[in-house]
Amino acid sequence: MEVLAIDTRLGELQPEFWQAAGETLLMATTALVLGGLLGLALGLGLYLTRKGGLYANRPLQVVLNVVVNFFRPIPFVIFVAALQPLARVVVGTGIGTPAATFAIVVAATFGISRIVEQNLVTVSPGVIEAARAMGASRSRITFRVLVPEALGPLVLGYTFAFVAIVDMTAIAGVVAGGGLGSFAQRFGFRQFDSVVMWASILLLVALVMVIQLGGNLLARRVLRR
Repeated sequence: MEVLAIDTRLGELQPEFWQAAGETLLMATTALVLGGLLGLALGLGLYLTRKGGLYANRPLQVVLNVVVNFFRPIPFVIFVAALQPLARVVVGTGIGTPAATFAIVVAATFGISRIVEQNLVTVSPGVIEAARAMGASRSRITFRVLVPEALGPLVLGYTFAFVAIVDMTAIAGVVAGGGLGSFAQRFGFRQFDSVVMWASILLLVALVMVIQLGGNLLARRVLRR
């Protein structure tokens, strides 16, 4: 009888469940797009300003490294709470899905910047030197040679980042951030409903598996060009 009651409750929560799933997808995709672009810019800055880089600038390199190294290790559950005052200024609220999305975008920016930098380092210096010898400008080398050469590993890196972002959306739910994390917390954990909890977990796992498979296929296609 208890199992039937739990199953019935999950059926009653279907609207909230799918709304939470939509919130998770919205937060994750927004964070991947905005955090991905900002992380790409920051990662390029880290790589290009290093010693021997196309835009070598030691002071700027030090500043960028310090900023990234300061924010990146902060646990997200603390980070999202610490950013509440700034979120109120930027998105108008310190709680809910908008504030959580803002925090995830900021956290993703710093995480992705290191992924970008590490993948750009793998590009052979000979390829860049050949482009410079042909008279290509620094900006042309950056976007026509450097980024395309690292595109396959970058796709895998962004896939990994998306998985981490989905994890952050679940953590954001603990602080009223919305999404499946909040749904599982309110209707599963607090009400001792294991079916609701596992329904949220399985949907998150399915989302991650689909994204991982898509990222792997895309990276394989890029690497075969």
